[in-house]
Amino acid sequence: MKYLVKILTICFLFLASSFVVGDTYRFIPNTSFKAGEFFEYKVKYGIFSVGEATVEVSPQIYSVNNRACYRVNVFGRTTGLTDLFHIRNTYRSYLDTAAILPQKFLMSVQENNYKKDQVIVFDHAANSALREQNNEKKAFNLPNNIHDVVSGYYFLRTLDFSKMQVGETITAPMFFDDTVYNMKVKFNGKGVVKTKFGKIDVLKLSPVLPQNDMFKGEDAIKIWVSDDKNRVPIRIELSFPIGNASMEMKGYKNTRYGFEWR
Repeated sequence: MKYLVKILTICFLFLASSFVVGDTYRFIPNTSFKAGEFFEYKVKYGIFSVGEATVEVSPQIYSVNNRACYRVNVFGRTTGLTDLFHIRNTYRSYLDTAAILPQKFLMSVQENNYKKDQVIVFDHAANSALREQNNEKKAFNLPNNIHDVVSGYYFLRTLDFSKMQVGETITAPMFFDDTVYNMKVKFNGKGVVKTKFGKIDVLKLSPVLPQNDMFKGEDAIKIWVSDDKNRVPIRIELSFPIGNASMEMKGYKNTRYGFEWR
């Protein structure tokens, strides 16, 4: 039972996260997403539906650290019989509209009786952050252009994959749970995915994982991103020693561009 809770939590977290290229402080043109867009995903373990997740950019623009920001909210929950585990996880990022970097990150995790609430305020000029949790504050020194688990996904959507070679690896630092991770992801070319909406061309990505007991094999995590101007995750698959989990888009609205279903 505890193993299934871990699987569901990882599914929700991978939807919130991504892997991006580090750079100096920058201006990143955004032609892929806009305020007000909304996506809904279903989570399955084997053939069973076990959860759902939503990703939403607020229609309103917020000011954080005197910077204009999108407010991005990722919410995941268990459903059906698995709701006995009562997972309710929220990851929220205030994403700088010009630099596509996080100015503020909030996390609220509830898994049965376990609860965790955290707020992180970033200072990119000083390469630092202040984390508040359980009325305790702690400062961190961070690498240049650090991302949280939500902001990285949106920066990924600004990348031009047409300039990448099959097998090319992208790396970047990400700050999560008081730790800086040097995350890596490999571009595995292009393909086609069949969905409830029809077939769609996709880009194939897979995180490069260190040796571990949680996942099965080097390509245990596979991500299919729409090969269009939206660059949205259409499907995610995770392979574990005791089975496979998947996450697939089941609804959307207010996208910047229409999807090219066929």
